[in-house]
Amino acid sequence: MCGVSTLPQVTPADIAAARELLSGVISPTPMEFSQSLSTLAGVPVHLKCENMGRAGSFKIRGAYTRMAGLSEEERARGVVAASAGNHAQGVALAARMLGISATVFMPNGASMPKLRATRGYGATVEQVGTTIDHCIERAREVEAETGAIFISPFDHPAIVAGQGTVGLEILEEVPDVGTILVCLGGGGLLAGIATAVKAQRPDVQVIGVQAAEAAAWPGSLAAGHPVPVPQMTTMADGIAVGCPGDVPFALVQEHVDGVETVTEDSIARAMLFLLERAKLVVEPAGAAAVAHLMDRAGQAGTEPAFDPTRPVVAVISGGNIDTLLMLRIIRRGLGISGRYLQFRVTVPDRPGSLSGLLTLLAEQRANVLEVQHGRTTAALHVHEVQIAVTLETDGQEHSRRVVDALTEHGYRPVLSD
Repeated sequence: MCGVSTLPQVTPADIAAARELLSGVISPTPMEFSQSLSTLAGVPVHLKCENMGRAGSFKIRGAYTRMAGLSEEERARGVVAASAGNHAQGVALAARMLGISATVFMPNGASMPKLRATRGYGATVEQVGTTIDHCIERAREVEAETGAIFISPFDHPAIVAGQGTVGLEILEEVPDVGTILVCLGGGGLLAGIATAVKAQRPDVQVIGVQAAEAAAWPGSLAAGHPVPVPQMTTMADGIAVGCPGDVPFALVQEHVDGVETVTEDSIARAMLFLLERAKLVVEPAGAAAVAHLMDRAGQAGTEPAFDPTRPVVAVISGGNIDTLLMLRIIRRGLGISGRYLQFRVTVPDRPGSLSGLLTLLAEQRANVLEVQHGRTTAALHVHEVQIAVTLETDGQEHSRRVVDALTEHGYRPVLSD
Protein backbone atom coordinates (compact mmCIF):
# COMPACT_ATOMS: atom_id res chain seq x y z
CA MET A 1 0.00 0.00 0.00
CA CYS A 2 1.31 3.47 -0.90
CA GLY A 3 1.83 5.71 2.07
CA VAL A 4 4.31 6.97 4.62
CA SER A 5 6.42 4.26 6.19
CA THR A 6 6.67 3.95 9.97
CA LEU A 7 8.92 0.89 9.73
CA PRO A 8 12.57 1.09 10.79
CA GLN A 9 15.10 1.65 8.06
CA VAL A 10 17.76 -0.79 6.90
CA THR A 11 21.41 -0.40 7.93
CA PRO A 12 24.60 -1.95 6.56
CA ALA A 13 24.77 -3.95 9.81
CA ASP A 14 21.37 -5.47 9.02
CA ILE A 15 22.63 -6.56 5.61
CA ALA A 16 25.80 -8.04 7.11
CA ALA A 17 23.66 -9.98 9.60
CA ALA A 18 21.46 -11.23 6.77
CA ARG A 19 24.51 -12.49 4.94
CA GLU A 20 25.65 -14.40 8.00
CA LEU A 21 22.18 -15.91 8.33
CA LEU A 22 22.12 -16.95 4.66
CA SER A 23 25.63 -18.42 4.64
CA GLY A 24 24.34 -21.92 5.24
CA VAL A 25 21.26 -21.51 3.05
CA ILE A 26 22.52 -20.22 -0.31
CA SER A 27 25.82 -19.90 -2.10
CA PRO A 28 27.01 -16.69 -3.79
CA THR A 29 25.68 -16.53 -7.34
CA PRO A 30 28.06 -16.49 -10.33
CA MET A 31 29.56 -13.28 -11.68
CA GLU A 32 30.16 -13.74 -15.41
CA PHE A 33 32.28 -11.46 -17.59
CA SER A 34 30.59 -10.71 -20.93
CA GLN A 35 32.98 -9.95 -23.78
CA SER A 36 30.07 -9.30 -26.15
CA LEU A 37 28.46 -6.68 -23.92
CA SER A 38 31.87 -5.20 -23.09
CA THR A 39 32.59 -4.68 -26.78
CA LEU A 40 29.16 -3.16 -27.31
CA ALA A 41 29.34 -0.80 -24.32
CA GLY A 42 33.03 0.07 -24.55
CA VAL A 43 33.57 -0.84 -20.90
CA PRO A 44 34.12 -4.13 -19.04
CA VAL A 45 30.68 -5.61 -18.31
CA HIS A 46 29.98 -8.31 -15.74
CA LEU A 47 26.68 -10.09 -15.17
CA LYS A 48 25.57 -10.91 -11.62
CA CYS A 49 23.61 -14.10 -12.35
CA GLU A 50 20.84 -14.29 -9.78
CA ASN A 51 18.95 -16.35 -12.38
CA MET A 52 21.36 -19.15 -11.52
CA GLY A 53 20.66 -18.96 -7.80
CA ARG A 54 18.40 -21.14 -5.71
CA ALA A 55 14.78 -21.06 -6.98
CA GLY A 56 15.94 -19.12 -10.04
CA SER A 57 16.07 -15.59 -8.62
CA PHE A 58 17.32 -13.38 -5.79
CA LYS A 59 14.04 -13.65 -3.88
CA ILE A 60 15.07 -16.49 -1.55
CA ARG A 61 17.51 -14.06 0.10
CA GLY A 62 14.84 -11.72 1.42
CA ALA A 63 12.16 -14.34 2.01
CA TYR A 64 14.39 -16.52 4.17
CA THR A 65 15.79 -13.55 6.11
CA ARG A 66 12.29 -12.31 6.91
CA MET A 67 10.82 -15.70 7.84
CA ALA A 68 13.80 -16.84 9.90
CA GLY A 69 13.13 -13.87 12.16
CA LEU A 70 9.59 -14.96 13.03
CA SER A 71 8.88 -16.15 16.55
CA GLU A 72 7.69 -19.70 17.17
CA GLU A 73 4.18 -18.39 17.77
CA GLU A 74 4.24 -16.48 14.47
CA ARG A 75 5.59 -19.49 12.60
CA ALA A 76 2.72 -21.58 13.95
CA ARG A 77 0.23 -19.16 12.38
CA GLY A 78 1.74 -19.70 8.94
CA VAL A 79 2.62 -17.12 6.30
CA VAL A 80 0.81 -15.58 3.36
CA ALA A 81 2.43 -13.88 0.36
CA ALA A 82 1.68 -12.26 -2.99
CA SER A 83 3.81 -12.61 -6.08
CA ALA A 84 3.95 -12.95 -9.85
CA GLY A 85 6.24 -15.91 -9.29
CA ASN A 86 9.78 -15.37 -8.04
CA HIS A 87 8.86 -14.16 -4.55
CA ALA A 88 6.29 -16.95 -4.46
CA GLN A 89 9.02 -19.52 -5.02
CA GLY A 90 11.31 -17.84 -2.50
CA VAL A 91 8.60 -17.86 0.17
CA ALA A 92 7.55 -21.43 -0.62
CA LEU A 93 11.13 -22.71 -0.46
CA ALA A 94 11.95 -20.78 2.73
CA ALA A 95 8.72 -22.02 4.34
CA ARG A 96 9.63 -25.61 3.55
CA MET A 97 13.12 -25.18 4.96
CA LEU A 98 11.79 -23.55 8.14
CA GLY A 99 8.79 -25.85 8.62
CA ILE A 100 6.16 -23.12 8.09
CA SER A 101 2.91 -23.49 6.17
CA ALA A 102 2.58 -20.98 3.31
CA THR A 103 -0.26 -19.70 1.12
CA VAL A 104 0.72 -17.64 -1.91
CA PHE A 105 -1.56 -15.48 -4.05
CA MET A 106 -0.48 -15.19 -7.69
CA PRO A 107 -2.16 -13.25 -10.51
CA ASN A 108 -4.19 -14.93 -13.20
CA GLY A 109 -1.92 -15.36 -16.17
CA ALA A 110 1.15 -16.04 -14.02
CA SER A 111 3.82 -18.16 -15.66
CA MET A 112 2.98 -21.87 -15.53
CA PRO A 113 6.54 -22.87 -14.55
CA LYS A 114 6.37 -20.41 -11.64
CA LEU A 115 3.01 -21.82 -10.54
CA ARG A 116 4.27 -25.40 -10.73
CA ALA A 117 7.51 -24.59 -8.92
CA THR A 118 5.71 -22.76 -6.09
CA ARG A 119 3.36 -25.69 -5.56
CA GLY A 120 6.31 -28.05 -5.87
CA TYR A 121 7.99 -26.40 -2.88
CA GLY A 122 4.86 -27.18 -0.86
CA ALA A 123 2.95 -23.89 -0.79
CA THR A 124 -0.79 -23.55 -1.35
CA VAL A 125 -1.34 -21.36 -4.42
CA GLU A 126 -4.43 -19.29 -5.21
CA GLN A 127 -4.76 -17.06 -8.28
CA VAL A 128 -6.35 -13.64 -7.88
CA GLY A 129 -6.73 -10.63 -10.18
CA THR A 130 -4.21 -9.68 -12.85
CA THR A 131 -1.41 -7.84 -11.02
CA ILE A 132 0.83 -8.18 -7.98
CA ASP A 133 -1.11 -5.33 -6.36
CA HIS A 134 -4.37 -7.31 -6.59
CA CYS A 135 -2.63 -10.25 -4.95
CA ILE A 136 -1.14 -8.09 -2.19
CA GLU A 137 -4.61 -6.74 -1.40
CA ARG A 138 -6.03 -10.27 -1.08
CA ALA A 139 -3.06 -11.49 0.97
CA ARG A 140 -3.55 -8.60 3.39
CA GLU A 141 -7.21 -9.55 3.74
CA VAL A 142 -6.28 -13.14 4.60
CA GLU A 143 -3.69 -11.88 7.07
CA ALA A 144 -6.41 -9.92 8.87
CA GLU A 145 -8.86 -12.84 8.74
CA THR A 146 -6.56 -15.65 9.85
CA GLY A 147 -3.60 -14.11 11.67
CA ALA A 148 -1.12 -15.51 9.14
CA ILE A 149 2.02 -13.38 8.76
CA PHE A 150 2.19 -11.42 5.50
CA ILE A 151 5.58 -11.72 3.81
CA SER A 152 5.90 -8.66 1.60
CA PRO A 153 7.76 -9.08 -1.68
CA PHE A 154 9.71 -5.85 -1.06
CA ASP A 155 8.30 -3.60 1.67
CA HIS A 156 9.92 -4.81 4.89
CA PRO A 157 13.36 -4.12 6.39
CA ALA A 158 14.27 -7.81 6.61
CA ILE A 159 13.35 -8.34 2.94
CA VAL A 160 15.50 -5.38 1.89
CA ALA A 161 18.38 -6.57 4.10
CA GLY A 162 18.28 -10.02 2.55
CA GLN A 163 18.28 -8.63 -0.99
CA GLY A 164 21.13 -6.32 -0.04
CA THR A 165 23.45 -9.30 0.29
CA VAL A 166 23.67 -9.21 -3.52
CA GLY A 167 25.47 -5.88 -3.18
CA LEU A 168 28.04 -7.30 -0.78
CA GLU A 169 28.81 -10.11 -3.22
CA ILE A 170 29.20 -7.63 -6.10
CA LEU A 171 31.80 -5.62 -4.16
CA GLU A 172 33.79 -8.77 -3.45
CA GLU A 173 33.52 -10.22 -6.96
CA VAL A 174 34.23 -6.98 -8.88
CA PRO A 175 36.14 -4.74 -6.41
CA ASP A 176 36.74 -1.96 -8.97
CA VAL A 177 33.10 -1.73 -10.09
CA GLY A 178 32.06 1.73 -11.24
CA THR A 179 28.36 1.30 -12.03
CA ILE A 180 25.72 -1.21 -10.92
CA LEU A 181 22.51 -1.58 -12.93
CA VAL A 182 19.57 -3.16 -11.09
CA CYS A 183 16.04 -4.00 -12.23
CA LEU A 184 13.35 -2.12 -10.32
CA GLY A 185 9.83 -3.10 -9.32
CA GLY A 186 8.78 -2.58 -5.72
CA GLY A 187 12.33 -1.52 -4.89
CA GLY A 188 13.57 -4.12 -2.41
CA LEU A 189 16.52 -5.33 -4.50
CA LEU A 190 17.64 -1.87 -5.59
CA ALA A 191 17.31 -0.43 -2.08
CA GLY A 192 19.22 -3.31 -0.53
CA ILE A 193 22.06 -3.24 -3.06
CA ALA A 194 22.39 0.55 -2.88
CA THR A 195 22.46 0.55 0.93
CA ALA A 196 25.13 -2.14 1.04
CA VAL A 197 27.28 -0.66 -1.71
CA LYS A 198 27.15 3.01 -0.75
CA ALA A 199 28.20 2.22 2.84
CA GLN A 200 31.52 0.87 1.55
CA ARG A 201 31.90 2.55 -1.83
CA PRO A 202 29.99 5.84 -2.11
CA ASP A 203 31.76 6.48 -5.44
CA VAL A 204 29.95 3.59 -7.15
CA GLN A 205 26.95 4.62 -9.25
CA VAL A 206 23.81 2.57 -8.56
CA ILE A 207 21.09 2.87 -11.22
CA GLY A 208 17.59 1.37 -11.12
CA VAL A 209 15.95 0.21 -14.35
CA GLN A 210 12.19 -0.08 -14.70
CA ALA A 211 9.89 -1.23 -17.51
CA ALA A 212 8.45 1.89 -19.17
CA GLU A 213 4.97 0.33 -19.24
CA ALA A 214 5.01 -0.13 -15.45
CA ALA A 215 7.05 2.84 -14.32
CA ALA A 216 5.82 4.03 -10.93
CA TRP A 217 9.22 5.19 -9.72
CA PRO A 218 9.99 8.27 -11.88
CA GLY A 219 6.73 9.96 -10.90
CA SER A 220 7.06 8.88 -7.29
CA LEU A 221 10.58 10.23 -6.95
CA ALA A 222 9.51 13.51 -8.54
CA ALA A 223 6.61 13.77 -6.09
CA GLY A 224 8.76 12.84 -3.10
CA HIS A 225 6.54 9.96 -2.04
CA PRO A 226 5.18 6.70 -3.52
CA VAL A 227 2.55 7.36 -6.18
CA PRO A 228 0.65 4.49 -7.85
CA VAL A 229 0.33 4.16 -11.61
CA PRO A 230 -3.20 3.49 -12.90
CA GLN A 231 -2.31 0.60 -15.21
CA MET A 232 0.56 -1.59 -16.35
CA THR A 233 1.03 -3.46 -19.62
CA THR A 234 4.46 -5.05 -19.48
CA MET A 235 5.64 -8.59 -20.11
CA ALA A 236 8.13 -8.06 -17.26
CA ASP A 237 5.75 -9.38 -14.63
CA GLY A 238 8.48 -9.64 -12.00
CA ILE A 239 8.80 -5.82 -11.87
CA ALA A 240 5.19 -4.93 -12.69
CA VAL A 241 4.50 -3.23 -9.37
CA GLY A 242 1.96 -0.41 -9.34
CA CYS A 243 3.39 1.47 -6.36
CA PRO A 244 6.87 1.59 -4.78
CA GLY A 245 7.28 0.15 -1.31
CA ASP A 246 7.56 2.63 1.55
CA VAL A 247 10.67 1.09 3.12
CA PRO A 248 12.66 0.84 -0.13
CA PHE A 249 11.45 4.26 -1.28
CA ALA A 250 13.28 6.11 1.49
CA LEU A 251 16.47 4.12 0.82
CA VAL A 252 16.28 4.64 -2.94
CA GLN A 253 15.81 8.38 -2.40
CA GLU A 254 18.90 8.47 -0.20
CA HIS A 255 21.30 6.15 -2.00
CA VAL A 256 20.36 5.61 -5.66
CA ASP A 257 21.91 7.79 -8.35
CA GLY A 258 19.13 7.52 -10.91
CA VAL A 259 16.19 5.55 -12.29
CA GLU A 260 15.86 4.75 -15.99
CA THR A 261 13.12 3.07 -18.03
CA VAL A 262 13.31 0.62 -20.93
CA THR A 263 10.75 -0.34 -23.56
CA GLU A 264 9.29 -3.77 -24.20
CA ASP A 265 11.28 -3.99 -27.43
CA SER A 266 14.51 -3.21 -25.58
CA ILE A 267 13.77 -5.95 -23.05
CA ALA A 268 13.07 -8.46 -25.83
CA ARG A 269 16.28 -7.51 -27.62
CA ALA A 270 18.28 -7.90 -24.40
CA MET A 271 16.76 -11.31 -23.69
CA LEU A 272 17.68 -12.55 -27.15
CA PHE A 273 21.20 -11.15 -26.79
CA LEU A 274 21.69 -12.86 -23.43
CA LEU A 275 20.37 -16.15 -24.77
CA GLU A 276 22.57 -16.14 -27.87
CA ARG A 277 25.75 -14.47 -26.66
CA ALA A 278 25.87 -15.15 -22.92
CA LYS A 279 24.02 -18.50 -23.04
CA LEU A 280 21.72 -17.32 -20.25
CA VAL A 281 17.99 -17.96 -19.98
CA VAL A 282 16.59 -14.77 -18.46
CA GLU A 283 13.03 -13.66 -17.77
CA PRO A 284 11.88 -10.20 -18.95
CA ALA A 285 12.30 -8.52 -15.55
CA GLY A 286 15.75 -10.05 -15.24
CA ALA A 287 16.89 -8.54 -18.55
CA ALA A 288 15.93 -4.93 -17.73
CA ALA A 289 19.40 -3.89 -16.57
CA VAL A 290 21.04 -5.28 -19.72
CA ALA A 291 18.33 -3.64 -21.85
CA HIS A 292 19.32 -0.26 -20.43
CA LEU A 293 23.00 -0.96 -20.96
CA MET A 294 22.36 -1.88 -24.61
CA ASP A 295 20.16 1.20 -25.11
CA ARG A 296 22.84 3.51 -23.72
CA ALA A 297 25.56 1.86 -25.77
CA GLY A 298 23.49 2.34 -28.93
CA GLN A 299 22.88 6.08 -28.49
CA ALA A 300 25.12 7.66 -31.12
CA GLY A 301 26.44 11.17 -30.63
CA THR A 302 26.12 11.21 -26.84
CA GLU A 303 28.65 11.27 -24.06
CA PRO A 304 30.18 7.87 -23.20
CA ALA A 305 27.51 5.81 -21.48
CA PHE A 306 29.78 4.65 -18.66
CA ASP A 307 33.23 5.40 -17.29
CA PRO A 308 35.45 3.29 -19.59
CA THR A 309 38.04 2.77 -16.86
CA ARG A 310 35.67 1.05 -14.41
CA PRO A 311 33.52 -2.04 -14.90
CA VAL A 312 29.75 -2.13 -15.09
CA VAL A 313 27.81 -4.85 -13.28
CA ALA A 314 24.31 -5.64 -14.55
CA VAL A 315 22.21 -7.70 -12.15
CA ILE A 316 20.32 -10.53 -13.87
CA SER A 317 17.58 -10.84 -11.29
CA GLY A 318 15.77 -13.99 -12.44
CA GLY A 319 15.43 -16.70 -15.04
CA ASN A 320 11.99 -18.20 -14.42
CA ILE A 321 10.21 -17.83 -17.75
CA ASP A 322 7.43 -19.73 -19.46
CA THR A 323 8.72 -21.58 -22.53
CA LEU A 324 5.94 -20.28 -24.77
CA LEU A 325 6.59 -16.70 -23.69
CA MET A 326 10.27 -17.22 -24.39
CA LEU A 327 9.40 -18.41 -27.90
CA ARG A 328 7.30 -15.30 -28.56
CA ILE A 329 10.00 -13.03 -27.19
CA ILE A 330 12.69 -14.69 -29.29
CA ARG A 331 10.60 -14.07 -32.40
CA ARG A 332 10.02 -10.47 -31.34
CA GLY A 333 13.71 -9.99 -30.61
CA LEU A 334 14.63 -11.35 -34.02
CA GLY A 335 12.24 -8.89 -35.62
CA ILE A 336 13.59 -5.92 -33.67
CA SER A 337 17.13 -6.86 -34.66
CA GLY A 338 16.15 -7.06 -38.33
CA ARG A 339 16.77 -10.81 -38.36
CA TYR A 340 13.17 -11.88 -38.74
CA LEU A 341 11.77 -10.80 -42.12
CA GLN A 342 8.18 -11.42 -43.19
CA PHE A 343 6.79 -10.47 -46.58
CA ARG A 344 4.16 -11.35 -49.18
CA VAL A 345 4.56 -11.52 -52.96
CA THR A 346 2.07 -12.20 -55.74
CA VAL A 347 3.24 -14.58 -58.49
CA PRO A 348 1.68 -16.43 -61.43
CA ASP A 349 -0.12 -19.61 -60.34
CA ARG A 350 1.97 -22.02 -62.41
CA PRO A 351 4.64 -24.67 -61.79
CA GLY A 352 8.02 -23.24 -60.91
CA SER A 353 6.87 -19.96 -59.36
CA LEU A 354 7.54 -21.08 -55.79
CA SER A 355 10.76 -22.82 -56.78
CA GLY A 356 12.05 -19.65 -58.43
CA LEU A 357 11.31 -17.57 -55.37
CA LEU A 358 12.98 -20.04 -53.01
CA THR A 359 16.03 -20.30 -55.28
CA LEU A 360 16.45 -16.54 -55.18
CA LEU A 361 16.19 -16.53 -51.39
CA ALA A 362 18.76 -19.32 -51.17
CA GLU A 363 21.13 -17.29 -53.32
CA GLN A 364 20.76 -14.45 -50.81
CA ARG A 365 21.62 -16.88 -47.98
CA ALA A 366 18.35 -16.24 -46.16
CA ASN A 367 16.98 -19.05 -44.03
CA VAL A 368 13.33 -19.83 -44.89
CA LEU A 369 11.34 -20.54 -41.74
CA GLU A 370 7.80 -20.67 -43.10
CA VAL A 371 5.96 -20.51 -46.44
CA GLN A 372 2.21 -20.10 -46.95
CA HIS A 373 0.15 -20.13 -50.19
CA GLY A 374 -3.03 -18.10 -50.59
CA ARG A 375 -5.37 -18.36 -53.56
CA THR A 376 -8.59 -16.97 -52.09
CA THR A 377 -7.68 -13.33 -51.50
CA ALA A 378 -10.18 -11.05 -53.26
CA ALA A 379 -7.41 -8.90 -54.73
CA LEU A 380 -5.89 -11.83 -56.63
CA HIS A 381 -6.66 -12.61 -60.26
CA VAL A 382 -7.71 -16.14 -61.12
CA HIS A 383 -4.22 -17.09 -62.33
CA GLU A 384 -2.33 -15.58 -59.39
CA VAL A 385 -1.21 -16.90 -56.03
CA GLN A 386 0.03 -15.03 -52.99
CA ILE A 387 3.05 -16.43 -51.17
CA ALA A 388 3.80 -15.34 -47.58
CA VAL A 389 7.35 -16.04 -46.46
CA THR A 390 9.06 -15.81 -43.09
CA LEU A 391 12.86 -15.59 -43.16
CA GLU A 392 15.71 -15.50 -40.71
CA THR A 393 18.51 -13.13 -41.76
CA ASP A 394 21.81 -11.91 -40.33
CA GLY A 395 20.44 -8.49 -39.50
CA GLN A 396 18.92 -5.33 -40.90
CA GLU A 397 21.50 -4.90 -43.67
CA HIS A 398 21.00 -8.49 -44.82
CA SER A 399 17.22 -7.98 -44.77
CA ARG A 400 17.59 -4.90 -46.97
CA ARG A 401 19.70 -6.87 -49.46
CA VAL A 402 17.04 -9.58 -49.61
CA VAL A 403 14.30 -7.02 -50.29
CA ASP A 404 16.45 -5.30 -52.94
CA ALA A 405 17.10 -8.63 -54.66
CA LEU A 406 13.39 -9.46 -54.72
CA THR A 407 12.60 -6.06 -56.23
CA GLU A 408 15.35 -6.35 -58.84
CA HIS A 409 13.93 -9.71 -59.99
CA GLY A 410 10.46 -8.34 -60.52
CA TYR A 411 8.82 -9.26 -57.21
CA ARG A 412 6.99 -6.58 -55.31
CA PRO A 413 7.38 -7.65 -51.68
CA VAL A 414 4.90 -6.32 -49.15
CA LEU A 415 6.60 -6.30 -45.76
CA SER A 416 4.77 -7.35 -42.59
CA ASP A 417 5.33 -5.86 -39.13
